[in-house]
Amino acid sequence: MRVGPVLADADAIAEALIARCGPEIRLALPLGLGKPVTLVDALTRSVARQPDIRLSIVTALTLEPPEAEAGMAKRFLGPARTRLFGDYPVPEYARLLRAGQLPANIEVAEFFMLAGRWLGVEQAQRHYIASNYTHALEVVRRWQPNLVLQLLAEEPDGALNLSCNTDITADLLRDREAGRLDFILAGETNAHLPALPGPSATISGAELDYLLRDPPDFDLFSVVKRPVGLAEHAIGLQVAGMIRDGGTLQIGIGAIGDAVAHALIARHEGRLDAMTSGRPFAARLPADLAERGAFDTGLYCVTEMLVDGLLHLFEAGVIRREVEGAAIHAGFFVDCRDFYQRLASLPPEARARLQMVPVSFTNQLYGDESAKRAARRDARFVNSAMKATLLGGIVSDATSDGREVSGIGGQFNFIEQAFALDGARAIITLPATRESGGEVRSNIVWEHPHESVPRAYRDVVVTEYGVADLRGRRDEEVVRAMLRVADSRFQPDLVAQAKKAGKLPDDFTLPEDWTRNTPEALAAWLGPKALPDFPFGTDFTPVEQRLLPALDRLSQAQASRRALAGLIWEGLRADPKRHAGALDRMALDRPAGLKDRLERWALLGALERTDRA
Repeated sequence: MRVGPVLADADAIAEALIARCGPEIRLALPLGLGKPVTLVDALTRSVARQPDIRLSIVTALTLEPPEAEAGMAKRFLGPARTRLFGDYPVPEYARLLRAGQLPANIEVAEFFMLAGRWLGVEQAQRHYIASNYTHALEVVRRWQPNLVLQLLAEEPDGALNLSCNTDITADLLRDREAGRLDFILAGETNAHLPALPGPSATISGAELDYLLRDPPDFDLFSVVKRPVGLAEHAIGLQVAGMIRDGGTLQIGIGAIGDAVAHALIARHEGRLDAMTSGRPFAARLPADLAERGAFDTGLYCVTEMLVDGLLHLFEAGVIRREVEGAAIHAGFFVDCRDFYQRLASLPPEARARLQMVPVSFTNQLYGDESAKRAARRDARFVNSAMKATLLGGIVSDATSDGREVSGIGGQFNFIEQAFALDGARAIITLPATRESGGEVRSNIVWEHPHESVPRAYRDVVVTEYGVADLRGRRDEEVVRAMLRVADSRFQPDLVAQAKKAGKLPDDFTLPEDWTRNTPEALAAWLGPKALPDFPFGTDFTPVEQRLLPALDRLSQAQASRRALAGLIWEGLRADPKRHAGALDRMALDRPAGLKDRLERWALLGALERTDRA
């Protein structure tokens, strides 16, 4: 049995860890919320002072609030940073790495990155590890860690709980117990972290070599909800019509995940038909995938990531089919402040039905495969992508020049399950377009140099304009299906490229009803239905909610002098009194100097255009 000291001094624990592990410390650090930042920072500081000690960290999803160093971002985020993201301490290694000041004796490698945050940091890009989530355990095993650190929750009886990160830690502890690995385990508690049940979620104090008890209870990182736009709502409404009662569900975090959860609740309450009525687009739900009606049996959820949308579905009674006493099996969680509070306040009988398990359970069928197959019936695995090719390849994690945006995570794991399970489908969601550098671009492209999911695994793709059922289809059928869900502004060029490659006949022409896929048609359909921008609430104030779309518009215009000049000119003619609250919130009610006045005019112009949209 391992019985370690309980200490109240992080620096003392760091020195003890160095003495036992040094001079080569190989630290396996949980992804996301599971990082014990007080301990990690103490260890980082201590190693930085001792160049003869080397610290190598393998982790994922280092959490940081967005930067707000200057301009409109600073005006908007600065006063609201703590309210929106919590007073979460950014790990010292991340601060040093981003600043280019990480000591030569410390290195960090991640297998999943906070989306878009490390694109311009060369050392982070060079040290990225491409790995599916289920294979990350093997990456860590081969690396042979001698130290694992973990943030822990305390259960009412004083037992310690892995809480937000059973994902890989639980399997590492099994490996240590079986003698396959030998590492020191140290943890710190946090009173804000809710303890959750699970067959491997509770650990005994005897499993810890060191425990930092009663450290400063830093705020948990809060993921700020982004507005759910018409495109996301349209996607959610269609996905909700493909989920089979009594089946299995997995969805992700973000605006589309919120839209899907919102639409599923509407369906359960009998409101989905009214919300989808009058749909003008040609690509409709395939008849063999269409589902309607309330969830009388309820859904079972198996997911790597427990997100707020899933918790709302659980609370609404949509997710309630139980497997071994649990309606939800999840590997880790990180979400908004309200999500943590609702988890913590769940009554015992509800909490018992929400269980944290290793990712080796959620993301794969190996191990008790017959039971998993029986449980995961009629599964719908819903994940988002950045782009999709006309031939059905999926791009989810990297740019065309190879820079890592985030990581593949468990997306491929669930797609693979969808092909292995009877009646299961992998549903990939993405808006048909994006705006970049002031220019609208198609998210459906002819080709991409990097595919996260190869086209051999093409299944179901959903945009705001419809559903493309691709599984088992010929290339020509796939191209036609993808064209039907593409934005009509880009269809002619896509057709030309497909013809050039011989995937469409030379005499092919776009049917007239395929060419209605426009933002104007989308707005005419869903605009009058008054769908909520924040289906599950928000930490943004009403003034901030009004500012968000205007700031997005302004950010895009900054890539073009002409576009920015147009906003400034419109702002010069605007009535500031109509936008007094927004100007005051951005500290532009009394501009000082030409720079402030230009920012004020540009913001006024963006607000005017947003109001007219």
